[in-house]
Amino acid sequence: QVQLVESGGGSVQAGGSLRLSCAASGSFFIINNMAWYRQGPGKQREFLAVISRGYATTYADSVKGRFTISRVNANNTVYLQMNDLKPEDTAVYYCNEESNWGQGTQVTVSS
Repeated sequence: QVQLVESGGGSVQAGGSLRLSCAASGSFFIINNMAWYRQGPGKQREFLAVISRGYATTYADSVKGRFTISRVNANNTVYLQMNDLKPEDTAVYYCNEESNWGQGTQVTVSS
């Protein structure tokens, strides 16, 4: 069982930046792919980015060039650096590892 805890959300103005963190803990041998998703008001949960244990990354077109996913395997933590934030980025951001989800962290971007 893997527990995921996100942090780093908050409120920023358009054009600003935030860095989200997600720490994995629990009983596991290794963590393979880790991903970020988000769910905006009245919207379905949306894939943002994924990173493999070997640091290969894939991004959704909506965030490519603005968001960067990274990880530190030694402490089982994944990050999401978000730059040039837009009001449409307002959502609850979730960390994901296989079937495990964090509780989410709110990001609010004002115009």
